[in-house]
Amino acid sequence: MADLKIAVMLSSLRMEPYAGLEKIAEMGVTGVHLGVGSGQFAPENMSKQDRKDLLKHLAGLGLEISALSAWGGAVHLEQDDCAAAIAQAKDVLELAADLECGIWQGHVGIMPEDVNDPGWANHVRHHEEIAKHAEAVGSVLAIETGPEPPYVLKRLIETVGSDTIRLNWDPANLILWPAKYAKDAGEEYDKQKWMDLYQPVEGLDMVGQYVVHVHAKDALVHDNGERQEVAFGTGWVDWDNFIGKLHNDHGYDGYFAIEREVGENPVKDIQAAVDFLKNFSV
Repeated sequence: MADLKIAVMLSSLRMEPYAGLEKIAEMGVTGVHLGVGSGQFAPENMSKQDRKDLLKHLAGLGLEISALSAWGGAVHLEQDDCAAAIAQAKDVLELAADLECGIWQGHVGIMPEDVNDPGWANHVRHHEEIAKHAEAVGSVLAIETGPEPPYVLKRLIETVGSDTIRLNWDPANLILWPAKYAKDAGEEYDKQKWMDLYQPVEGLDMVGQYVVHVHAKDALVHDNGERQEVAFGTGWVDWDNFIGKLHNDHGYDGYFAIEREVGENPVKDIQAAVDFLKNFSV
């Protein structure tokens, strides 16, 4: 039996970055999920020497990077012209290789369920270009889950046909996004309907082999249809089943990166999530 590999998303701490790295080390975990979409760690702001210096600093703290994070929701690969986004993608993939994690997690837009929608062809075309560069530099794009049901993600990955297009599984997002869709449509939220379609845990049976990184985050939907990210372990995600299915059925040995996007005391909430996850072994 082995302990889970636990990481913390640096930005979730809402601290000065290098102070945040020290705090992560104090929490007793080994991984850092590093945001690079902008700021001091963005590819354009990191020389080759900067990259080496960061790795040395992390090693001194007993840390490594679980994955990079970029594209928080502003990029939509269903659009026809994504030249600027693709250029950034290539830079991030190179940074992932240089920082020795080889994984970049990002939101890629919303894939149409209808393959006849022009947005579907755009997603395939743009992902193929990303995959070609990822193969050349030795990194992967881990698509953030949430906007699409698992079967759509599976179809995209298998259509592109590259080992460099993979998944960052965020079970909480697979609860939050359907509630958004129901509210936007003016519909009453139907838990059974949406959980059966988006499958925060059971969806792993369809695409678990493609998961290379995990966001450890929890969520629920209130009776009035309002969605909410909640403290880890207090939402609808069945973590016992989720972790067991990932490891036992799909051989997952990657990181569980704690992400906390709300709350007044993120350090306290994240430490509680760390303690929760430390109760598991695989």
